[in-house]
Amino acid sequence: MQKSEKEEMIKELSDKFQRTQTAIVAEFSKLDVETVTKLRKKFREAKVDYKVIKNTLAKRAAKGTSVEVISDDFKGPVALAISYDDVIAPAKILTEFIKDLETIKIRSAVVQGKKIDVEGVKALAKMPGLTELRGQLLGMLNQPASMFVRTLSAPGSQLARVLQAHSEQAESK
Repeated sequence: MQKSEKEEMIKELSDKFQRTQTAIVAEFSKLDVETVTKLRKKFREAKVDYKVIKNTLAKRAAKGTSVEVISDDFKGPVALAISYDDVIAPAKILTEFIKDLETIKIRSAVVQGKKIDVEGVKALAKMPGLTELRGQLLGMLNQPASMFVRTLSAPGSQLARVLQAHSEQAESK
């Protein structure tokens, strides 16, 4: 790789690291093409970048960004899962995917500028994602409104039932 290509790659990685909300460093070994393809597909669907990185270039690109706190883990064959929006998505996907695999291991992560370890990533993966949180919030907002509507309609329906019973009673006489 020529020097100009390296500089371009460092600049591109640095731009990505500037926008990063979550970055997870994963060590991998002996992965077959099918496994990597499945993992990349899951990441793509969640709008998460998955990059196998050249360690020296990534360390240089991480300087001055939030990713710098995990740059010590850029040793050996590693990949980065980078999310720009959803903080939880890469942790969920990666921990779910590696349950049955021994060829991928999480080393560390940075979440909104704070370094977390493997246990932190696992805890993050157990949290509800952005879509689940939105659904829960919407449900909580709708609950008082639906209870209010039921409360308002209850006296009217009770009155209607009383009138119906009264008219049925009058007809039977």
